[in-house]
Formats: sequence, structure tokens, C-alpha cells
Amino acid sequence: MIKSMTGFGKVTAELPSKKVTVEIKALNSKQLDLSTRIPSAYREKEMEIRNLLLQNLERGKIEFSIYVEYIGRDTPTQINTAAIENYYLQIKDVSEKLNIELPSDWFKVLLRLPDVVRTEVPEADETEWDMVESAIKEAIKQLVEFRIQEGAMLSKLFQEKISNIATLLTEVEKYEGERIEKVKTRIQENLEKIAGLDFDKNRFEQEMIYYIEKLDINEEKNRLDNHLKYFISTMMDDSSAGKKLGFISQEIGREINTLGSKSNHVEMQQIVVRMKDELEQMKEQILNVL
Repeated sequence: MIKSMTGFGKVTAELPSKKVTVEIKALNSKQLDLSTRIPSAYREKEMEIRNLLLQNLERGKIEFSIYVEYIGRDTPTQINTAAIENYYLQIKDVSEKLNIELPSDWFKVLLRLPDVVRTEVPEADETEWDMVESAIKEAIKQLVEFRIQEGAMLSKLFQEKISNIATLLTEVEKYEGERIEKVKTRIQENLEKIAGLDFDKNRFEQEMIYYIEKLDINEEKNRLDNHLKYFISTMMDDSSAGKKLGFISQEIGREINTLGSKSNHVEMQQIVVRMKDELEQMKEQILNVL
């Protein structure tokens, strides 16, 4: 059964001093287009994370993010007290020497100076990474399940559209006899007009056979029927059949177009237009199949 390329997964891991949220979004794309947003604490694990995503998500535009929210008093951001004291003393000294007024809001001035606020993020230990890795795997699992659910909806849509085209193909048959009779009548009328003229009857017969063969649509009908069946079987048997279904839909379109050009009949051409409409609706959604 097919899967959709779009999906979403989100999992939060509760650690003693922080909450780590893993979020994965997937959209349709011809290739695997992977972008990651990984905090410095887990940067050394980036290749491991990428391998997990590559092994499980196959194709699509993948956006992977890890967000960290620190809780309690433990945060990686610390105020450098020594730097503040040093800046404070220097400013006071300069103020006295140059007779410059001291700032009214010391903290506003001091906290803007370099190296006053430091962020030191230690690398994750093995226990922390195990919890984060589990969250990543669970988020991937959620996204895959999302893809399967969306794929089931697409499968239902495709079955409906293929069934509609197959039904329209059977409607063509009731106009074929009428169409051939109209062609014969038109030929006979034209023959009566040239009855008194001298012409090469053998050559005329060859041209007539060629003309009738050009109007025959049995081969196109058989090929179209085979393509419709092949589409369904491929969809059911291959979970990553997006590109293949795209190729089959092109072949379906080619046979429908040939039917239209050969039909030479108003009602048949209208049926062909309805077939094209059903196929176009399919093609829009095939782009989203994994």
C-alpha cells in the first residue's frame, strides 16, 4: 500500500533540568531534501541523527528540529560576576579621571558589555543522549504512521478515479457502432458524388483500408485497460511507488489523448474530456506519493 510524502512527528523528552522536544515535518519533494536544526549539546550526534532520518524517511523535504527548554535554576546561561566587577571599577576610575558623570542604571550598562553573560552548554552524557535518541525514534515513528494514514486516503482516491476512467471507457463502446455507421454513410455519399469519374479503384481501396485502420481504437482501449489495472496492482504492491505511478499515469494520458484524436465523434470526445479530468485530479495527488 502506498504512503504519502507529507507527515509530522513531535515528541518531548523530560530530563531532570530541561525538556527536549523533537519535531519532524515532511513535505513532497522529488528527492530527499534534509535540513536540520540541532543545538550545540547534540551537534556531535548530527551524523547519527541524519542516518536515522535517511534510513526511515526515504524521500521528501524533511525539516528536523530539536528544541531545548531549561527548567528550574539550572541553565547554561551564567552571569560573569568577575567581569562585571572589573567593568564597574574601570568605569568608576575613568569617571573620576575624566570628570564624566557615572551611569544612572549600572545594570543596563554592565550587562551589555562583552563576556558579562556567558552560555556554556556541556555535551550530553550517554544517559541524556539515550533519552533524546528515543524521542527522535518515536518522532520518526509518528511521522511514518502519519504517512501511512495519508497514503490510505490517497489510495482510496486513486481507486475511485481509476474506476471512473474504466467506467467511462466502457461507455465508449456504445458509440463505436454508431460512429462506424456514420463513417460508412459519409464515404458512400462521397462515392456517389464521384460515381461517374474515372479513378484507380485499387488505390482507392488501399486508401480506404488505411483510413479505417486509423479510426480503429481497439488497440488503444486494450492498452488503456491494461494501464489502469497495472496502476492499481502497483499501488497495492509497492509502498514507495510514487515515481512509478507517475510514469504509469503518463501512459494512461497518452492512450486517452489517442482515443480523443481518433474518436471523430462528439459523444466520444466528451467522454475523453471527462477521462482527462479524472486523470488530472490523480496527477495532482501522485506528486505527494512516496
